[in-house]
Order: sequence, then structure tokens, then C-alpha cells
Amino acid sequence: MTDEPVPVAAPRVVSLYNAANALTVLRLVLVPVFLAMVVASGMTDHDWRIGACVAFCVASATDFVDGWIARRWHLVTSFGKIADPIADKALTGTALILLSAYDQLPWWVTLVILVREWGVTALRFWVIRYGVIPASRGGKLKTGLQTAAIAWYLWPFPEPLDAVGPWLMGAALVVTVVTGFDYLFQALRLRRGARS
Repeated sequence: MTDEPVPVAAPRVVSLYNAANALTVLRLVLVPVFLAMVVASGMTDHDWRIGACVAFCVASATDFVDGWIARRWHLVTSFGKIADPIADKALTGTALILLSAYDQLPWWVTLVILVREWGVTALRFWVIRYGVIPASRGGKLKTGLQTAAIAWYLWPFPEPLDAVGPWLMGAALVVTVVTGFDYLFQALRLRRGARS
């Protein structure tokens, strides 16, 4: 029996140029396209509103698909970890600000959601050396409700269907706030546990 060293597999190097990252970049590129369409519509031109809604929905769909691809085929990169949440916040934030600017959505709703979104991102960075706060089911529900609500506001629904939008946004707002507190408590527990 020889004491030859056992070969150790080299760590897998994931290329920056992969499908998951490409979708994240596409989402970032679609943000100014979406913004231009909303501005062109003035929230009064139905054709531009439909175009803006489609652009928003396509961009939102890439958020679900890129994460699935990255996990399924082990294509997680440092770029993706940073760019993905930035792209999400840029898309949602732009949509909410535009809806408020065109008097479709009260400014306080936009501010509450944006404070929560950026607050959770800050919390993740605050505790990153102690561990990762995973996305919860509530967080995924929040994203789904926000996406549905924004899309409903963008699409030129006739009365009384347009009244569904505020109800969807109300549900999204409640879940957004509740999950925001949940992430805060998780971050505090993680920090306390690591330090003790």
C-alpha cells in the first residue's frame, strides 16, 4: 500500500458569461425601455401602456427564470449575487415611482415599499459575515403580489376591472411590511447567535 496523495478536484469555475447572468443584464436593460414606454404613454395612451406592461412582465419573468437557471445548473456567480437584487430593485422601484408620479398610486405606498426593499438589502449586507438570510416563502409571495399589482395598474383595464389593482397593491403592501419585519428579526437572531 502506497501513501500517494489523493487527487483533489479543482474548484469549479463558473463563467461570467452564462444564461442566468444574461437574463439579469436583460432585466437591467429593460428598465430604461420600460421607463420610456410609460413616459410615452403618459398613462393615457393605451397602446404604450400595454407595451410598458408587457416590458415590465417580461423583465419580471427574467427574475424568476435567472435564479432557477443559476441554481439548476450551478451557475451562481458573484456578479449575479450583486446584480440580481439591484436589477429587481431598479425595476420595481422605477415602476412604483412612475405610478406615483402619474397619480396612479399614493406616494406613501411607494415610499413604504421602497424603504422596506432597500432596508432588507441593507440588512443582508449588515449580517453577511455571520450568514445568509435566505429568501422566504413570504418574500416570494411579496414579489408575486407586487408584480401582479404593478402589472394591473399598467394595463388599461376598463371599469370595474381597474378597481382590482388597489386591492392587489393593498395585499402586496401588507405582505411587504410583514416580511420586512420577519427579515429584521432573522437578521437580529443571526447576528446575536454568531456573536454569542
